[in-house]
Amino acid sequence: MAFHVPRNAGNHPRLFIGGLLTLVIGAAVVAGVLTAEAPRRVFEAEAAAAPPPRPPLVVVEDLPQLKERLDREGAARRFMGAVLVAKGDQVLFRQVYGKANYERNEPMRLDSRFRLASDSKQFTAAAILTLQDQGKLSVDDALCDWIQPCPPAWAPVRLHHLLTHQSGIPDLMAQANWGMTRTNYRTKDQLIEAAARYGLQFQPGTKIRYDNVGFNLLASVVERASGMPFETYIQQTFFDPLGMADTGSDADGQAQGLAMGYANYPSGLAPQPLANVSIVYGAGALYSTLDDLLVWNRALHRGRLLKPASYADMIDSHNPPDTPNERGRAPRAWGYGIYTNRLGERVTPAFSDRQIYHTGSWAGFRNIMTYQPETDVTVIVLSNNYHMREQVFLISQQAMAEALGHPFPTGTKAAD
Repeated sequence: MAFHVPRNAGNHPRLFIGGLLTLVIGAAVVAGVLTAEAPRRVFEAEAAAAPPPRPPLVVVEDLPQLKERLDREGAARRFMGAVLVAKGDQVLFRQVYGKANYERNEPMRLDSRFRLASDSKQFTAAAILTLQDQGKLSVDDALCDWIQPCPPAWAPVRLHHLLTHQSGIPDLMAQANWGMTRTNYRTKDQLIEAAARYGLQFQPGTKIRYDNVGFNLLASVVERASGMPFETYIQQTFFDPLGMADTGSDADGQAQGLAMGYANYPSGLAPQPLANVSIVYGAGALYSTLDDLLVWNRALHRGRLLKPASYADMIDSHNPPDTPNERGRAPRAWGYGIYTNRLGERVTPAFSDRQIYHTGSWAGFRNIMTYQPETDVTVIVLSNNYHMREQVFLISQQAMAEALGHPFPTGTKAAD
């Protein structure tokens, strides 16, 4: 910053000198502040001007053990979907298997759109944290500061509790008439009104119980804090600046070009066309592609979206004291819309690198996105078959192990 002083200042010399010194000192202070903020402002300016560069959208099969296994499983129709592995910005593996729609004979493409299901939750959490970084809210705010009318039972609930599944508000599947809710479109206000009829299942912050309702409520908080629909906010804040043109919300049921979801039944592979993600508008309504998700993962975990303190909170463990083991194993660390755990300890041969991840399952889809921070490895496995849970998990850990240089896992361990 430069200051121009007229030749004829029009004031007493001493006043002029004192004023000039004040301006110089002030300029130094302002310059220091601007310098400290420069890296983030530079990124924001670049993001607004153009999305980050992408690797070419081509098949890559530089992990030979993973390729051999997926070729075999795909040919036998024991896996259908898409897999991407990257180290930093370098794609090590990108390939698809099966069809996007068997009834229409539509092939799976490298840019096929998949429903993300609960992998959507990290976007909602990032939206809340972005608004916190902007000073528009705090994760310590009471839910009732943002949701009105607010039932008295929700008075002790903080946004932090919603982000970590510790609110005690019953999930959708714990509410009466779940079958009707599952199959019928609901507005956001209708869902909030339905949730408000119930008391808390436990004192907020004392237990963890997975809760889609909590993330729906967080999406409504985003609307109130930002002054725009949740879907518009995440589009303008994340998807447009990052160039994620194949990512969006299907809460209104109008999204086009999505892969069909399937399920395995005794009669064979059955399509699952009824998604109705209106009821999980903040918890599971998004769709995306392999490469859009790689862009997202890079931006989130490499410090391009959140301030360092907010990102640290997002991936930290917020588990209450005495959180029980999960199926005989140490519990995952519950962050904000994301988990951390040593997933490789569940396969054989095992490996212990920590991974930051989330899974998703809904309407014929089964997904996992996982990230190893020390080596900057991303693994994304998206399947349009609901009943491929074990396959999706094992593939993710085989991909991670080979990318990290560990022995290739051959199976999963049984829970204790």
